[in-house]
Amino acid sequence: MPAIAWEKWQQITLNALRIVTGFLFLTHGGQKLFGWFGAEQARTSPMEFLIAGILEFFGGLAIALGLGTRWISFVVAGEMAVAYFWRHFGFGERGFWPWQNRGELPALYCFIFLFLWASGGGDWALDKLFRRKTGQST
Repeated sequence: MPAIAWEKWQQITLNALRIVTGFLFLTHGGQKLFGWFGAEQARTSPMEFLIAGILEFFGGLAIALGLGTRWISFVVAGEMAVAYFWRHFGFGERGFWPWQNRGELPALYCFIFLFLWASGGGDWALDKLFRRKTGQST
């Protein structure tokens, strides 16, 4: 039986995870900023809603393209942690567990973005292309 080229599949799945997650995150920002994909209603102050929309739309776009992947992933992971603890987590009506307080999505995004922060954008990221052109090591 031939050996599986795990390194190749790791890069393919890392790139797919980054692109799909970035696109899905972008859609949440598009809802907030432009009313695309079925407008989302503000459950927070207009300024918080605007900031979240900007981070999600432009952060998602940059992550999908692999542009500034580590830094932007760190920032939006922080946004998702704040969203979880500020808007979802609680011992009252909302409940402690993510499936009770509807916090699965922010929690999942937070940990995916932390993974991308730690691993980088992968071989198909613009970050890698720019590093190659400037001669920086990976």
